[in-house]
Formats: sequence, C-alpha cells, structure tokens
Amino acid sequence: MSITPFTSVAIAAPGEVAPILTTPEARDVKTYAQPQVARVTHVDLDLAVDFATKTMQGVAVMDVLAAKDAKAIVLDTLDLNIIKVTDGEGKDLPWRLGSNNEELGAPLTVELRGANRIIVHYRTAPGARALQWLEPSLTDGKRKPYLFSQGQDINNRSWIPTQDSPGIRQTWAARIVVPSDLVAVMSGEKLTPEGEPTADGRKAYRFRMDHSVPPYLIALAVGDLEFRALGPRTGVYTEPSMMDRAASELVDTEKMVTTAEALYGPYRWGRYDVLVLPPSFPFGGMENPTLTFLTPTFITGDRANVGLVAHELAHSWSGNLVTNATWPDSWLNEGFTTYFENRIMEALYGPARSKMEADLDWDGMQADIKAAGGPKAERTKLHGDVGGQLAYFKGATFLRTIETTVGRERWDAYLRSYFDRHAFQPQTTAGFLADLRANLIKGDKALEAQLQLDRWAYGAGLPENAVHLKSEALARVDEQIQSFVGGAPASSVTASAWTTHEWLRFLNGLPRQLSKAQLDDLDATFGLSVSTNSYVRSAWLELAIANRYEPAIASLDEFLSSVGRGLFIRPLYAGLMKDRSWGQPIARRIFEKAKSTYHPTVAAGLQRMINAPAA
Repeated sequence: MSITPFTSVAIAAPGEVAPILTTPEARDVKTYAQPQVARVTHVDLDLAVDFATKTMQGVAVMDVLAAKDAKAIVLDTLDLNIIKVTDGEGKDLPWRLGSNNEELGAPLTVELRGANRIIVHYRTAPGARALQWLEPSLTDGKRKPYLFSQGQDINNRSWIPTQDSPGIRQTWAARIVVPSDLVAVMSGEKLTPEGEPTADGRKAYRFRMDHSVPPYLIALAVGDLEFRALGPRTGVYTEPSMMDRAASELVDTEKMVTTAEALYGPYRWGRYDVLVLPPSFPFGGMENPTLTFLTPTFITGDRANVGLVAHELAHSWSGNLVTNATWPDSWLNEGFTTYFENRIMEALYGPARSKMEADLDWDGMQADIKAAGGPKAERTKLHGDVGGQLAYFKGATFLRTIETTVGRERWDAYLRSYFDRHAFQPQTTAGFLADLRANLIKGDKALEAQLQLDRWAYGAGLPENAVHLKSEALARVDEQIQSFVGGAPASSVTASAWTTHEWLRFLNGLPRQLSKAQLDDLDATFGLSVSTNSYVRSAWLELAIANRYEPAIASLDEFLSSVGRGLFIRPLYAGLMKDRSWGQPIARRIFEKAKSTYHPTVAAGLQRMINAPAA
C-alpha cells in the first residue's frame, strides 16, 4: 500500500556528543562520512513498517555538528530511495547520490546551507541488507509475519541514512508504526510499552537511546511478541509459542548482570532484556544495547549454552561501552568479550565449566589458524582482516595471558579502570596498547618484554607465552575418543551425562575418516541425526559430510532448511562444496530450497561460495 512520509518526529534524546578519534589508524575505510568536516550526533527516526511491500518509509532527522567552513555533510546509504531532504524548518536542501558500490552503497551528500539539522525523507528497498522479512510459516508460532534487523557491521545504512561507522557514535530516538496486532521492540528505552493507536488503525511505538552508540547497534524487531520478566531489570521477549522454553533457559540472566558488575563495574544501560528470534537469525546473538538478540538454537533444555548470553551481556562493556573505532580492530570488541564471558561463567558456574569453554575455544583457535593459512599467515593477525573467529579466540587468549602474567587482582583493577576511562568512546589497537603501557606496565621494562604486546597485536600466529587453560573433563573425553577409534563400540562411550561442550570435543575430535559401520554405530547409539541440540547436530553433520555418509542426508536437508545461524550452516555448505561430484549437487539442491529462509547477508555469502570457481 502507499505510505505518506511522516512529518512528526520522535522524542529526541539529550545532547550527549561522543568524541571521534582523529589518529590515522582510526580512519574508517568502510564509510563515506567525513566526520571531521560534519558529523551526525543524533538521529530521530519516524518510520512505518509495510509487510505487504517489505519496505519501511518515513524520515530520518539528524542533528549535525559541522566545522565552521563546512559546506555539506556526507551520509552512508545502501539501496535507499531518497525522496527529498530538508532542513529543520522544512526548506529543501540540495542533495546528490554518488556512485554505488556493492558493499559500501552510495554516499548521500547534502548541502547544509547553515543548517544544523537535516531531514531525509526516504523509503527502503524490499531487499534491504539489514532487514529480514519473514512470512508466518518461517516463525515459530506460524501465525503472523516477522521483521528483524541486523546492523553489524555496515548493514544499517540499508534502512537508516546516517554515518554508518563504529567510530561515529550517536544518540537516537524512534517512532515505529506497525500493524495493530504486532509489537515493535528496539535497542533503546521503550517509551510506549503498549503502543499508541494511529488514525489509520495501526500502532506507533516510541523508543529512545540517551547514550551515544555506534550506528550498527540501532536494532529493530516487529512480530507476535510477548514479554516475561526474569528479574528486576531483566526480561525476555519472544513469540508466545517459545516463551516457556526461552524463559526456562534464561533463568540466570539477572545473576549474570550482577556478576558482570562485580567484575568490571556498573551496568550503564538501564535494563538488560533479550529477544529470542526465529531460527533464521544469522548469528548466535547480537549485543544490541538494552535488548540482546538471540538465536533460538541456544535453547537445549540443559542451559549448557547460556555462555552465549554471558557473551552478549559482556558486550555491554566491551563493544557497546568501549567500541572498536574501525572494523580491523574488531578484536577489541570480540576478544575482550570472549574473555569477559569466560570470567562470568567461572564466577557463576565454577572453574570446571569455564575451563571447558576456554579449552574448546583453544581448539577453535588452532583450527582457525590452520584455516587462515598457518601461523605465518596475514589473516592470523589480531589487527586487520582476521580469519574465522580468531578475533574472539586469539583476543581472549591475549587478555588471559596478561592476566596470568600480572595476576588476576591487578589485571581486574586495570580492566575496570579501562572501561571507566573510555566509556562511550571509540578505541583503536594502538590506543589500547598505549593505555596498557600507561596504566598497567608503567615503565616496567621486564614486564613489557614478558607480555610481548606488539607481537600479540600486530604479529601473525600465536606468541609462545600464550596461556592454554586445559579442562580435566575434556581430557577424559579425549580418552573416550581414543577408545572408540581403537575399536570399542559406541555403547562403551559414557556420554549419558555429557554437556554440549563434551559432545563437541568428542565429535570434533574424531578422525574425519571413519568407516560406515562406525558411523552407523554412533548414530544408532546416540541418535545424532535427530538431535535437537543444534551444536551437536551440526558437528555430527560435518563428520557425516566428510565421510559421504548417505543415511545423514535427510537430517542435513532438514537442518539446513530450518536453521539460519551462520556458525552452523556455513561449515556444512563448505564441506559439501569441497566434494565436487557428491557434495556440490547436494549443496546446490538444498540451497535453492532453503535460501529464502536465510538472512540476506548469509544467503549472499552462501551464494558466493556455491558460485565460486572450482579449485
């Protein structure tokens, strides 16, 4: 249907203006913005959601901080239909769209003519890269349509014309109009919990974020949602059909917040709620402030995967509070957060649990180093285009090594002060190392040499001082692997009380070549092809693909057609595509059927993988 752009604007947040970094290493090559000339400090959104056309239309009102001689401001856009641009008084401002780049989109240059506020009237494209529109059949409840956004890293420019760089933090507010039977939620304070009726029979929800955030953290979801409190400042949104399972799995969320605060200082975002999305959500979680987005695949009934919740919560300090200024420094988000997650898990569930998770991360790090080309490969450097999950695993190992070297008490005091010093600011690798030297090392040359800071941050591979936490429980699993590989039946594997972590160690630790009889034995004994634990099921299917195990193909087909989390499905497609005669036809057949259920960014990545020339 046709939608008239709104003229009313949302409730503006207070004028908190975050600093920008002007050092050479803070230059962001993924934005067209020129923040030293003119920058966005606040954005108000007034948008209507139209499920029929899979578009959003309305206005973005931006407060601009410009240099004295600034003539124009440059914004990032991706496939946006710009209708017009005006100043705060409604007067037209000249504008132009530059050349389009497939990844970066097109720059929108607006002449300021003295204006410190600009209003962009626009409409999104049906295939906007940040937005996934789900038919009712693709939701858990199968009753109503669903929309969610995924902004990281530079996708939000496909639904918000703004300066889409993590180093250009902004406050924001929004008014979102949706069908009357749906609920809108966002990553900010909800000002209208029940929504406000509109003249045409829809509902409008208003939101506000008073703290400056990087634009990728502005997030939206619309669907058949209900809410349940988990504690005084925590709760869960999800579809009614999923609520009991989700709330049961998330019962420790309030304790996690308290535990995190005891480690590294106050939680500064007000509420910490979570939204459990449909299975097509592409990530495990997304740390949107006040409202973490979570995949439903973490729900396994045994709370074995709530480390995912701890991870996204930890981002409230590392990532949301102190943010990498550019994407080559993403380890400052993910490495810090993976380390912090492990500390939360240790405090809540004990060292045996945290050692298991750290030991599995070590395995993942070694696999990623190998996949990146070995310990001398460029993509094993923390600063840069790091491969796989090395930003997470190598970054966390770096911080754990510092902790072990200087002692936990001293390290925790430093890290807490670090978050205080740099709160609501961007950061670079060079800035972090400088802070370490000034506030932790303090001229101690012996300690400087021992820590090897530059080798960790800028060198390839893994420094020799890397600390590896080893799990006794996983060592016992290794013994079971050797027993099974040596000829013992699957029934001799004592797995009845295993957690997800132990299952992953077992399945990933098995040789990639097993006999059909061994695979039959494993599947018949443990029901791996019908496992409801997505972590276990995907690890089993990777093994099955490596062995061309035909009995698992039906399970593979069903799994790839019902789960959209990239962590699970990318390795399965990659394994199939390595096998030209057997695997590639299976990959192409399943992808053609399932691609409409995947998030646009995941579908595009898989399409490139499938279309890539044969090696």
